[in-house]
Amino acid sequence: MARLLNHAVAFTQAILWTYTATNLRDARKRGDRDRREAENYGGSRLARDLLPVYDNLKRGLEAATDDQREVSAALIEGVELTMREVVNVFKKHGIEAISPEIGERFDPQNHEAMFEAPVPGTKAGDIIQVMTEGFMLHDRLLRPAQVGVSSTPG
Repeated sequence: MARLLNHAVAFTQAILWTYTATNLRDARKRGDRDRREAENYGGSRLARDLLPVYDNLKRGLEAATDDQREVSAALIEGVELTMREVVNVFKKHGIEAISPEIGERFDPQNHEAMFEAPVPGTKAGDIIQVMTEGFMLHDRLLRPAQVGVSSTPG
């Protein structure tokens, strides 16, 4: 009887040890995964908040006329340098622009349709205007590109 009891205790201890070792291994894997996600995606709120800064710098540069560029060359150069630095910081942290071209097909995974209009010479689902670029943070969508899409020309 004592021998049977010793085997039962040993068997129970082996099961408990295996269970504990499995839990420790799983906790280590979970911790590693959480750490990687925090490194890659922990700044996503800050990144999302900086996207309007990028948009405004870009709009400002696009709105400047040739005359304004000539008169305010130093100011324009400063804005261009700031824009380049923002783009470099984005790249450093894994933020990539989604820049669709007119005529590309609408992709609901990366684009947000802001309007739909029939445009002769296009097919339904073709991008006809790009309002703002989208952005990816590593493999996650930070913001979809905002586009206008052709409907069936009628």
